[in-house]
Amino acid sequence: MSRGDGRKLKLMVVDDEPDNLDLLFRTFRRDFQVFKADSALKALQILDDEGEMAVIISDQRMPEMNGTEFLGKTVERFPDTIRILLTGYTDVEDLVEAINSGQVFKYITKPWNPEELKSVIQQASETYKFFKQRTNALRRALRRESLYNDVVSALRESLDYSSMLQTIVRTLGETFDATGCCIRSVEEGRLSLQIFSYGGDAENVQTWLSQLETSMQAVLESRETQIQQGPNHPDNGTEIILPLTYQHDLLAVLALYQDNSISSWSEDDIQLLEVVSEQASLALSQAKLYQRTVELAEQMRNELKVASQIQNNLLRQSWPEFDTFRVQACCHPAREVGGDFFEVFIHPQGDIWVGLGDVSGKGVPAALFMASAISVMRRELSVETSPEPDQVMQNLNQILSDDLVSNNHFITMVLARYTPSTGHLAYANAGHIYPMVWANYPHPSLTLEPTFLKTRGIPLGILPVWKGKGDSLTLNPGDIFLVTSDGITEATVVHEATDGSPAIRSMLQQEGLWKLLQQQEQLNLDGLLSAIREHNPVQEDDQTILSLEVLLTDEN
Repeated sequence: MSRGDGRKLKLMVVDDEPDNLDLLFRTFRRDFQVFKADSALKALQILDDEGEMAVIISDQRMPEMNGTEFLGKTVERFPDTIRILLTGYTDVEDLVEAINSGQVFKYITKPWNPEELKSVIQQASETYKFFKQRTNALRRALRRESLYNDVVSALRESLDYSSMLQTIVRTLGETFDATGCCIRSVEEGRLSLQIFSYGGDAENVQTWLSQLETSMQAVLESRETQIQQGPNHPDNGTEIILPLTYQHDLLAVLALYQDNSISSWSEDDIQLLEVVSEQASLALSQAKLYQRTVELAEQMRNELKVASQIQNNLLRQSWPEFDTFRVQACCHPAREVGGDFFEVFIHPQGDIWVGLGDVSGKGVPAALFMASAISVMRRELSVETSPEPDQVMQNLNQILSDDLVSNNHFITMVLARYTPSTGHLAYANAGHIYPMVWANYPHPSLTLEPTFLKTRGIPLGILPVWKGKGDSLTLNPGDIFLVTSDGITEATVVHEATDGSPAIRSMLQQEGLWKLLQQQEQLNLDGLLSAIREHNPVQEDDQTILSLEVLLTDEN
């Protein structure tokens, strides 16, 4: 606000007549700090030296520059000044110009009435104070908003917890012209040993930092802002210590220091600091949550990596080489672990058991049921006399159904028993995709079609007693028995158009799978699965495939 000595408002009087100038000066010198100018040019010089005036009283008719022109030159530099025009005549055009270009508050004709003039000046000074207070309030609000936005923008730059602590201390230190600033996080109700600080290496800052422990502990216990100033601080500086709290959770303690060489913080600065500290608390809470999420995600990744290894160990990765038949199997979960599984089990009587199952759903829940199913199935298969596949299905359903039903899961599965000495293959299907069998004779001229084994029952875990029956067939030399999970038949493949139109993407299905199998000179499941996965950069479901191939030998 434009005030002079003794907190008086500044008033300028401009008139080329010395008597009028002295009269105006004597009239207002008790209530204002009055500046006199006998010309517009001298008045402009005084404004350059003294700055803004609360009120300017200017005569209209002056040499070199009239009052309207002079007042117009002050508008842009001092928009809050109240301008009053003295005129000895009533020329309408001059008055209109004065009001428009000079933004004149009032005009007074000469000779003036002293009491009337005092009343007008009193009204002008009150108007000036009102508008000045409003302008200052608006400027403070704009400054608060600007600083608030700057701080918020800076805080949003990082979600890393340590980086956020350093960002808070640097941003607030710079924003509030702090000589030094530091922050310590609160862990389990205690101040952490790590200190994040901002400021130079000046000796007084280091001294301040070394004396902070007691003050920060006090704020930690009281959770109230402390403002201290006086001889106990370096250079008699000012210290502010604030708790950073979000939803009653004390996250950190922040301290700022300002030495006496810098203009001290105002009440508005302190209020703004408290408002900004609330935003800093929110940002710090989000960073802490983000850090915790990252840590949990890393922990989960490590646990899933172990779970994936355990699941791989559960799936038999190797088995002996056989002279008269060959077994292949591979499984690729959509996630680290999955619900697909296969089994190759050699019974002591010589039977070869192969099985492939798919637990509904994906991820960890499906993997847990997959592990249970494998464990129970291996126990059922290891009995002294090799059982029938449909009896194994009934036993699996009886043991697993309660857990499956209570958790809204089920298992589709194909289980087959092959007897190498007779070529007999007995199988049972619990709601799974039809297995296929075809003869892989080395006769390129023959057009082969697969046989789909369509005997099947309901999935495991649907009813308390499994409904279904088994079936059997004989595999001859050259025959191949193959079963897949729906992650393969429902995979997307690309069909290139021959007429130049865009390629078409569609599900592979069993017909498409058969076409891919025909393109192989020798059955290779790893190569087949790689070809399917090539068109699916994002795997949506577990993919598992298993085959049993009766080999052609010199004897057969």
